[in-house]
Amino acid sequence: MQTLKELFKIGPGPSSSHTFGPMMASRDILEKAPDADAFKVTLHGSLALTGKGHLTDKIILKTLKGKDCEIVFDPLKKVDHPNTMIIEAFQEGSKVKEVEYVSIGGGKIIIDGQRPATAEDIYPHTTMDDIQKYCREHHLRLDEYVTEVEGKDLDAYLTKIMNAMIHSVEKGLSKTGTLPGSLQLDRIAYALYESAKSIENQADQDALLLSSYAYAASEQNASGGTVVTAPTMGSCGVLPSLVYHYHKDLNYPKKSILNGLKVAGLIGNLIQENATISGAKAGCQAEVGAACAMGAAFVARLLRLNNETIESAAEIGLEHHLGLTCDPVGGYVMIPCIERNAVAATRAVDAARLAQYTRNVKKNRVSFDMVVHTMNLTGKKLPMELKETSLDGLAVVVPTAPELKKRK
Repeated sequence: MQTLKELFKIGPGPSSSHTFGPMMASRDILEKAPDADAFKVTLHGSLALTGKGHLTDKIILKTLKGKDCEIVFDPLKKVDHPNTMIIEAFQEGSKVKEVEYVSIGGGKIIIDGQRPATAEDIYPHTTMDDIQKYCREHHLRLDEYVTEVEGKDLDAYLTKIMNAMIHSVEKGLSKTGTLPGSLQLDRIAYALYESAKSIENQADQDALLLSSYAYAASEQNASGGTVVTAPTMGSCGVLPSLVYHYHKDLNYPKKSILNGLKVAGLIGNLIQENATISGAKAGCQAEVGAACAMGAAFVARLLRLNNETIESAAEIGLEHHLGLTCDPVGGYVMIPCIERNAVAATRAVDAARLAQYTRNVKKNRVSFDMVVHTMNLTGKKLPMELKETSLDGLAVVVPTAPELKKRK
């Protein structure tokens, strides 16, 4: 597994697969063909089907710095990975370079079948079972294990991530009005936040505050703003809302937040290593489900629960998202994505609490490794139409704004 620096990244929304990944691919082709004066970008699979709603074409044009660029949406060609794109570079009419890129989620890309050289594996273990065994033998907490592997300089990087998460929430809370795009969806994070402040019951207030933070970060993402992949941009509201709530509202110190992020990152890394975090590969269980598992582990670490209970929290968070489809209405990361982030944030807290108290009365029969394996199997069996293509599910049932106008 790779460093957590490859999992947690700061970049432009609304999608790590459809926006951040193509941005990285466009940067790479500029390095490979610095003298090119024109480009042709062919998008396949999910990138072709929902690329416009995810602003894929806009981020490519922006990154290629205004050079002559033709973008082709080709959803019919069969490709091994649904987030495949081909970039051809030309100089004075002659092709000088052609590269295949695969956007695998979290802003990561595979270039001509190979991961970038910087993305080397540093973790000696790739399953939770092996990590737990190592931690028992060496008397380590899970966050201490991450520090042992990554080094103490990881704290400086995670501090930047924590600050970026907090900023994404604050930025989202500061805006009202309508999100960009044809759905004409209202921003409601600020309204939820204001409503929460008037609630007298503390538990109800905390729950609505948490939801408002998840909405805020997700609305920031949906508008193309800067967010953190956690593990993806489509799920960027879950973990940041928890970070904000526990740090700002509940006054947990920075050190505790960083330790929680280490454990959350470890969970995300394991999911990516043994399954996927790409909605185009396995549906939203791979994005929001993974984020809920990471959030549950984060909360469990803040509650100072032991390693086994933290694993149980993460397992519960992911298990009850199994089979979750990715069916964005209009191809936008808005419906059901924004609300789904808020639901998963509250579920993460519930999963941590449930793990805390059920561990006292029963042994968990389902391990984290088991549920990750199950998620992978389930993702392979989900139909392509329900994996970030907008060809079925809510995407064909919920009318878009133009359709509503036609009905009137």
